[in-house]
Amino acid sequence: MRHTTSAGGAGALLAGGVRGGARWRVILAGGLGWRGGMAVIDYFRALTRPQLHAYLAALGGWSLDALDFFIFVFSLSAISAEFHTTVKAVAEGLFLTLACRPVGALVFGWLAEKYGRRPILMVNVVSFSVIQLATAFAPNLAALLALRALFGFAMGGEWGVGAALALETLPARGRGFFSGLLQEGYVIGYLLASAVFALLFVHVGWRGMFVISSASALLVVYIRFGVQESPAWTAGQAPHRASAAEVWSAITGYFWTLLYLVVLMACFNAFSHGSQDLYPTFLQKQHGFSPALTGSIAIVMNVGALLGGICFGALSERIGRKRAIMLAAALALPMIPLWAFSHTAVTLALGGFLMQFMVQGAWGIVPAHLNELAPPSVRAILPGFAYQLGNLAMSKMGPLQTGIAEAHGNDYAHVLAVTLACVALALILVTWLGREAHAAELRVG
Repeated sequence: MRHTTSAGGAGALLAGGVRGGARWRVILAGGLGWRGGMAVIDYFRALTRPQLHAYLAALGGWSLDALDFFIFVFSLSAISAEFHTTVKAVAEGLFLTLACRPVGALVFGWLAEKYGRRPILMVNVVSFSVIQLATAFAPNLAALLALRALFGFAMGGEWGVGAALALETLPARGRGFFSGLLQEGYVIGYLLASAVFALLFVHVGWRGMFVISSASALLVVYIRFGVQESPAWTAGQAPHRASAAEVWSAITGYFWTLLYLVVLMACFNAFSHGSQDLYPTFLQKQHGFSPALTGSIAIVMNVGALLGGICFGALSERIGRKRAIMLAAALALPMIPLWAFSHTAVTLALGGFLMQFMVQGAWGIVPAHLNELAPPSVRAILPGFAYQLGNLAMSKMGPLQTGIAEAHGNDYAHVLAVTLACVALALILVTWLGREAHAAELRVG
């Protein structure tokens, strides 16, 4: 099915969302403030300068990491055309990226326990930026896939190290709000990738987009001169730097906690990757939308994701982490028909907005929830390692979804719909079975 709707349709919806900003401010204030609580700006005003800089470094690192990842997602069709292969073959790069992330989480997490969060975060950012630049010059599909595997290794370490730096530095009050916004760095990265794709793809091609996104390395300058080490790590680890054997012993000593977190994060990763990674391909292949229109819809979708993460993150301060996660996952279910089976750009953008409001609403609680559940001695490793093992468990989702869709005449709509329905129900069940440590003190050692 092919549609000729212009980018103005999605743009009109975005403009409508801006015109309705007063309504969103009411909703956002309700989620954050409840009975006279702090407004958004007050959360930031309560931070000291070192706390603010540490938080912005973690948020920036995760946003730019996601930007580099989603540049590849938007380029699947273009890369397959240049290398004269199928989208499914190129989508194996998604599998390799996700599969290598646990290794990076373990290695960079151990380095962060041994040498501190701040220097290892800088190494992380430089690593994934350099690999992103190298990808722009890949001569063939084999080289490109090898580089995406290396990118996954570098990407795998950023989330755990950055989250530990931020959440160990921040005060306990407002942790749900800051957790929600921190996780939405992933959405900010997707939003930036959407804008780059919509505005620049026709001018620079997929290789040019990889060159542009490699500028992520500039974040290191800010971290080097503006960010201090985590006070919890400094206080807890200065007398003794953990060896690899000690860190591994600590992980195996909390095996059941790790196992539960891996299963939980497998559900979360299926929830996000199952709804996001192939949506641009769905819009281009099944609906015939142009890069500009696809990027515009993705922008609308990610505005919803950003608002959802902040609102549900703050809501979790009131009703608890588990209840907020289950509520967001349950509300995603009635959004499936509009999100997957609409026929116009405006309704698809509206469906994407609502779906990602719920998906990233649930995700916005993850950094606080995982770090509160993690034992102090392995906080830089365990949450990130569990997160990336969950990624590994779901790493074949993109190629699997693509293969099924291509085998049925590029019917991505039904594949996406069935995936989301099953995953949302699984996430509700697994979350319900787990425990909660809402507002626990985060210390090291």
